[in-house]
Amino acid sequence: MTDTPATPVRTLPPPTAQAERLIELGLHTHAGTPADEVRSFAGRLPTGGDTLLAVHPDRLPASVLAPLIRHAGKPGFVVTDMADVDRFTPYRVDLPDAALYAVTGIDRGDHLANWSPEEALPALDGEGRTPLLLTEGIHWVLQQPAILERNRCFMTIGSRLRKPKGTYDARTPAIWISNGTGRDGKERRDAPKIGWCWWGNRHTWLGFASATGRTVRPA
Repeated sequence: MTDTPATPVRTLPPPTAQAERLIELGLHTHAGTPADEVRSFAGRLPTGGDTLLAVHPDRLPASVLAPLIRHAGKPGFVVTDMADVDRFTPYRVDLPDAALYAVTGIDRGDHLANWSPEEALPALDGEGRTPLLLTEGIHWVLQQPAILERNRCFMTIGSRLRKPKGTYDARTPAIWISNGTGRDGKERRDAPKIGWCWWGNRHTWLGFASATGRTVRPA
């Protein structure tokens, strides 16, 4: 493990362009939010390059978003043993009660590669950062496909599956690039993959995506 600073992300498209991307894909309709409302909200967001426009997961779940992301011209997919992907809900995250919100200060968390989720979460807390939800991570790849790179992918530990007795499933969502092996199928080689890793395991090629905060009150 290392304490080197987080790697800055490449500049995200302006929020207004992000809004048009969502509208172009018809996601505003799925979320039940008028296009003009999406444009108006985005138009008030800062344009510094590390602000992500997000739709609440209750309005736009991971299963809807996943097939829309692309890598090497191939669509994203959810692994077969994560059919319950939409049951992964916010974990230790204060999520705005609004259809649209902004995720600020977004970072891929390369400096935490080879940490386990169990180790990374308190480290992010200590940095004053909040882990991304799975849906936020998918939004990020949707708006900035180049952020997903081989050997530089990321986990989204702001989402976990709560069991009936109050404990949590040991699976932790992550987004990476398929090698086309096993149940993925050869045709999915290089496709963006929504999968999972164990809460206590380390992976050298997975960082921990995080942000400085979330807001529904743009400046």
